[in-house]
Amino acid sequence: MKYINNIKSLLCGSLLLLAGGASFTSCTDWLDKDPESIVAEDEAFKNFRNFQGYIEEIYDCIPDKQKVNYCTSWNWGDDALHNPEGYAHMDHQVDLGNYRNIWKNSQQWLNGSGADGSWGAKYSLWKGAWYCIRKCNKGIANIKSLVGTDEERNLLLGQMYFFRAWWHFELMCYFGGLPYVDEAFPADAIPELPRLSFQECADRCAEDFERAYDLLPWDWDETLAGMQTSGKNDLRIDKFMALCYLGKVYLWAGSPLMKEFEKTKNGGVAQLLGASSNGKTYDYDIDYCKKAAETFGKALDMVAKGSVKYKLVGFKYSDIYNHTMDEKADNCYSDIFYTIKQSWKMPGSTEAIFRGACPGVNSAPWNCAKLFGPKVDGLVEHDNIIHHPTANLVDQYGMANGQPIYLVRNGQYVLNEASGWDPEHPFQNRDPRFYHDIVFDGFHYVINREGMTEAQKSHNLDYCSLYTGGAMREIDHGSASGYFIQKLIPHQCNIGDKWYDWDYAIQTYIPYMRLADVYLMYAEARTAIATSVADIKERPTYCPTLSAVEAINVLRDRVNTDDYPMEHVQPNLMDTREHFMDEVRRERTVELSFEGFRWCDLQRWLLLTEPPYTVKYSHEFERLEKDDWYYNSKTFEPQHDPKDARVGNFHKADIITRRLESKHYWFPLPDADTYLYEGFPQNPGW
Repeated sequence: MKYINNIKSLLCGSLLLLAGGASFTSCTDWLDKDPESIVAEDEAFKNFRNFQGYIEEIYDCIPDKQKVNYCTSWNWGDDALHNPEGYAHMDHQVDLGNYRNIWKNSQQWLNGSGADGSWGAKYSLWKGAWYCIRKCNKGIANIKSLVGTDEERNLLLGQMYFFRAWWHFELMCYFGGLPYVDEAFPADAIPELPRLSFQECADRCAEDFERAYDLLPWDWDETLAGMQTSGKNDLRIDKFMALCYLGKVYLWAGSPLMKEFEKTKNGGVAQLLGASSNGKTYDYDIDYCKKAAETFGKALDMVAKGSVKYKLVGFKYSDIYNHTMDEKADNCYSDIFYTIKQSWKMPGSTEAIFRGACPGVNSAPWNCAKLFGPKVDGLVEHDNIIHHPTANLVDQYGMANGQPIYLVRNGQYVLNEASGWDPEHPFQNRDPRFYHDIVFDGFHYVINREGMTEAQKSHNLDYCSLYTGGAMREIDHGSASGYFIQKLIPHQCNIGDKWYDWDYAIQTYIPYMRLADVYLMYAEARTAIATSVADIKERPTYCPTLSAVEAINVLRDRVNTDDYPMEHVQPNLMDTREHFMDEVRRERTVELSFEGFRWCDLQRWLLLTEPPYTVKYSHEFERLEKDDWYYNSKTFEPQHDPKDARVGNFHKADIITRRLESKHYWFPLPDADTYLYEGFPQNPGW
């Protein structure tokens, strides 16, 4: 009984207790462990250095969603597609409603495995969570063994309380409420803890996040213990991280799905909802959302005052398509997601709040750098799997005038006439993030033409042909939707430019939380508790610098430049609380696109099974401009900006209708684990 052995051993079994003075020097060696660092239990807890080494294995267990196995999937909403060779991956299995595949599919992060078949340190949320929760409980129980200062004790306890809550919370997002495990059980015991509802479990998480907040410092470099690794503490848990996750657990607990599920405890969301969410997508739990708004407000007020180290990165590009940072800028948006020629430096810049460890030198090229572009004629090397955006996601990127292209009304996308979007020039005047993130027709994809093969040159593959029938629209080797994405991986990862080669030292990582997310969650929580339109424009006493509307506009201001302007939220989108909530959600979709949040958002908003979110579609159109409009046919240098191209017969075409019903709001638990004891029931419908 494989899964019984897993969960029982992870909760009750013995651990390798790690010691040693591992320091956060870089993503390649900050958690490297020497065989001599495996020590007896009585040694692991005796001093701060050993105890911290024990805790740092927990950091190493945080799954790196991008680099599980050789090809991963982490975008399970209506935002992403794989080409047919990737249909075995979990995003396509979610489309089919085959959630049970999560227990068989090793090529994803929720229950994945390493290339050697073991669950390893960076591969599995499910197994890693139970293992690390036990480590936290064992460490908390042994804190009395520490010979050290009060500061050292607080640092150790703060990390363990944070991680105990964090691992529980991450599991809850996919499986619902679970037993909250707060002690390390003997190896021969089956812990018959009751399965709590989501909100009950969230309350326990909140208690631990609050404990962590009380115990941890704002900056490790300013502590005596942290000074030993000064300048190398960026990944360590601090007070601001605990505060932001406290707000997140409150917002999730107050979200529409969790409020509805709480009414029946373990009675079942499937039976409660029937075939639809019955329009309850705006029905939040006010008490939880008030707590969320106050918590986020406190955090963002500190950001506004400059009293914490976190701040939004810039968006100053001299060439936005090629992610070339303006020479006067200190950082840029793409620094959040990848670094180039910086000795495999961990991405994130000043904006990433919570991250795990990078897996090491030259890992990105083999795991994710070759998965996002066209495989036509081998333009992007390696296997034939492509992870690309749906036209649904592309349509969420609105216009530079602050208007969405479409509004959702009565389960249908309705063209927003105020947007000014022109189907003959569909790529003009868009949100600047569109030009940063999305690869569209006519895009100059390969800059170094000399690095291409003769066949690739003869087919002019250095420029994207993504119109209907174009060379890069072949479903096996190109894009079914009409788009690629380069937000997380630059388009120069191709056979001509070869940014995935050793010399470029590309490193990638998607943060679990970044500052932009906190602005978005604050805006959502404030809107959820609003009783009038005036409330969304009002600055509360706990955040005197920011209203819900201003929180969204901060993100708009970040990307607003002379070359690519971006306006604030427009009045027609603030005429009702519900319409503004729609805009908050759209902003969240754009700002966090492809970062792995969309499925959880549609789920908690009670929209996962609802039209129009159940249909993934493409954009079909005819190219009216001749090839030499895009580039000089002799030098192959660009002639015109592809966003200005005129197209014909622009329309949508359905690709797949997702086979989801009410039971799909939660993933199933492994059946064998639900047989452990009566108080650990399976999720409804499974």
